[in-house]
Amino acid sequence: MKIAKNVYALESTKGSYSYLIIDKEPILVDTGYPGKFEDILKEINSLNLDPKSIKHIFLTHHDVDHVGNAALLQKETSATLWASKHDIPYILGDRGRPGIKKLISFIMRPKKPEKIQAYPDTILEDIQIISTPGHTPGHVSLLYKDILFVGDLVGNTNGKLKKPPKFGNSNNKSIDESIIKMNEYDFKWICPAHGEPLELKDEWEQLVKNIGRN
Repeated sequence: MKIAKNVYALESTKGSYSYLIIDKEPILVDTGYPGKFEDILKEINSLNLDPKSIKHIFLTHHDVDHVGNAALLQKETSATLWASKHDIPYILGDRGRPGIKKLISFIMRPKKPEKIQAYPDTILEDIQIISTPGHTPGHVSLLYKDILFVGDLVGNTNGKLKKPPKFGNSNNKSIDESIIKMNEYDFKWICPAHGEPLELKDEWEQLVKNIGRN
C-alpha cells in the first residue's frame, strides 16, 4: 500500500504493519509478527527493491508483533538494527516481558537478533527519533518528512485514533504525555501498526482534547 512517494505499508504484515521507506538508504520500520519473513521479502521484491539493499531496520518497541522477523531480516539484509536502549534488553531476552506479553513471547518465540544499536538522541538517516514511552518503557515514534510512524502509541479504528488497551501498557500516564508531546511536531500522515495509515485532518487534536477531559 503506497502512502506517499517511496513510502509503503507492507500488506504482508497487515494486522501489525511494517513500513518501507525507499530513500537513499532504504529503511524498514518494524518487522511484524513471527512467520512473516518470506512474505516480507516477496513484497519488497515486488516493489522492485532488492531486500539486501535495506540499510536500516528501525524498531518502535520490543513487542513480539514488531520484532517478530527482526533477526531473520537483519541476517538476510545485513542492515543495522536499531531500537531504544530501554527496550533492547527485552528484545535480546536479558529482561522478561511483563504480564501477558511474557506469555505471547513464550508462545511465538521470536528469534533473537545478534546485535542491536541504541538510537542516538538525534536525526538518523533523515528520520527524527522521538521518545514516546508508555506502551513500553522505550517506545519511540519516527518522523520522516510529514509522515509519523507511531508504532503502538495510537491505533486507527474506523478512522478514529485510539490509545492502546491499558492492560498492555507499561505506563498509561506516560502514553498521554507522549501523545500531547507530539503537538510540538508537524506531520500530515499517521502510520500505526494497528489499523490503516491515516491522512490527518483534526484527528490528533481531537485525541488530545479527549485526554484533557479524562
